[in-house]
Amino acid sequence: MDDKNLMEGILLLEKGVCDLYMHGTIESSTGNVHQTFSKALYESLGMQDGLYNEMSAKGWYPTEQVEQQKIKAVKQKFQA
Repeated sequence: MDDKNLMEGILLLEKGVCDLYMHGTIESSTGNVHQTFSKALYESLGMQDGLYNEMSAKGWYPTEQVEQQKIKAVKQKFQA
């Protein structure tokens, strides 16, 4: 397995962890549990951001610019 595939796998796992922590935060029944999940979510989002930045710097997570007209169309759709 090459580095790109390894990092893609780690990023996908991290995204899944963030999803679990988010739901744990939302569904928490006590302040302590909420705070614990919230802190874990914040830390996991930081790891996810770091992985994305590393992959993006290596050209492994390409992004593309969206046409301004498409952005305007979406804005208008949700403003109505």
